[in-house]
Amino acid sequence: MAANIQAGREEACTAPAAPADITAASAGYLWARDTVGESGGRVHRLHGKAGAPELYLKHGKDAVADDIGHEMVKLRWLADYLPVPAVTQFVRTQDEAWLLMTALPGHTAYQVMAARPDLQGAVVDALATFLRRLHVIPADACPFTSEHPYRLARARSRIDGDLVDEDDFDEERQGWTAQQVWQAMQDLLPFAPDPVVTHGDFSLDNLIIQGGDVVGCIDVGQAGIADRYQDLAIAWNCLGEFGPALQRRFLARYGIDQVDQRKLDFHLMLDELF
Repeated sequence: MAANIQAGREEACTAPAAPADITAASAGYLWARDTVGESGGRVHRLHGKAGAPELYLKHGKDAVADDIGHEMVKLRWLADYLPVPAVTQFVRTQDEAWLLMTALPGHTAYQVMAARPDLQGAVVDALATFLRRLHVIPADACPFTSEHPYRLARARSRIDGDLVDEDDFDEERQGWTAQQVWQAMQDLLPFAPDPVVTHGDFSLDNLIIQGGDVVGCIDVGQAGIADRYQDLAIAWNCLGEFGPALQRRFLARYGIDQVDQRKLDFHLMLDELF
């Protein structure tokens, strides 16, 4: 089993307790638990079953169960427009939710860029192309909102509930409190929104690459109508690990000639609170 485990990102485990429908659909698989995600729930990769595709299982309780339910609905809606994991099983009880999905073939954009520096430029171009494809989905067809007033209300609730991990802030905000981030965001308002259908967490870990192209996206629980900088800011921030030249290349390839620094800063700080 160990040879199939993705080093540094997951660990082998036994199958967790689950409802009968989930247990039946996952019979015969080997299990690995994700050790990277920050969703608040548990993510497992199911692999090693002869003749069967890899699967992923998300499980959570209480508010996380609500988020998993929202992701299930969004996956089914987005499937008409973009390649996303197919929902295999979904079970919701009063307090818990289980979402079983197909795995997309390939590797995350982060994995490819870290392992193949020679492909970094091509991956950045593919990310920008895929993001443009996402952002031209008709906004009036999208039933979900992630606009900044909505997300600000959620962020305020997280601050008041002491749910923000202040130790995980980006380097430029190390030592800040969540309230300081909140106030700095207020100083950047208002701005004119440019609403499109967004992924909500367009990070290098959530875009899957195969054969040089983005073949799909995962973790779509934050998807909905929002300003396009919601996605641009997160991707730009992730690419910072690989250097400013790739950040500039991404924005240019997407079609941004003049960066709106106010929106970029606002959405980077908004992301700190989730």
